[in-house]
Amino acid sequence: MNTIKTGMLLAAMTALFMGLGYLMGGTGGMMIAFLVAAGMNLFAYWNADKMVLRMHNARAVDETSAPEFVRLVARLAENAQIPMPRVYVIDTPQPNAFATGRNPDHAAVAATTGLLNMLSPEELAGVMAHELGHIKNHDTLTMTVTATIAGAISMLANFALFFGGNRNSGGIIGSIALAILAPMAAALVQMAISRTREYSADRAGAEISGHPMWLASALGKIENAARQIPNQAAESNPATAHMFIINPLAGIGRDNLFSTHPATKNRIEALRQMAEDTNRAKGKPWG
Repeated sequence: MNTIKTGMLLAAMTALFMGLGYLMGGTGGMMIAFLVAAGMNLFAYWNADKMVLRMHNARAVDETSAPEFVRLVARLAENAQIPMPRVYVIDTPQPNAFATGRNPDHAAVAATTGLLNMLSPEELAGVMAHELGHIKNHDTLTMTVTATIAGAISMLANFALFFGGNRNSGGIIGSIALAILAPMAAALVQMAISRTREYSADRAGAEISGHPMWLASALGKIENAARQIPNQAAESNPATAHMFIINPLAGIGRDNLFSTHPATKNRIEALRQMAEDTNRAKGKPWG
């Protein structure tokens, strides 16, 4: 069901891109937009992971440069029964992380220096297990392609505003409306995709690490810090916000229609319930 829903949401993104092309250039504009969207999807399939990592100035690390971190990811990947992903570090004080790649055989995980410095080893394991959950669930391609199309829709809308519109877009007034509404619609689809994936990655991550409360504890810390510590690369590339474990955009702590992630307190409560159920099944007392 999630696969079908995600396919429909990606189709909606492509249709929105084509609709924007029609309003800018009629039928010809729509066809050009379709060809561009098809080309972007193909390009994103092969290269979007590299683009996203470059946007966030991620640097590759190995057992020589970050031995404990890389070995932790290797152990978790073995638990998850997936190939060892490439490992990156992003130099920013905001604690956060994301996964990318077209499939488990071509995947990468990235964590910020803020995350590595702030969390305990157990909490870090919970976060990286969540990211490996995205890889195992084949979420990374969908989320990366969505980021690429969402960014293109915003650029196309700004182009329409700058150059004005034709009779299809209602002239300058229509172009202004396009510049506001098209990115908003793209963001809504982007958020819907993210929300359908985060809970399942939380559950998968808890199973991979074996300790749901490790991730629950980490989520609370990351959200509190992300509200106060800006992430300049994320602010410059907001279309990638849904890829992170917690929304990296400063000041967006509200849980509403325009949040890129489900409410952290709800995610923590779901993990807490999972821990309770696990302990109950083992005959252990909770609390």
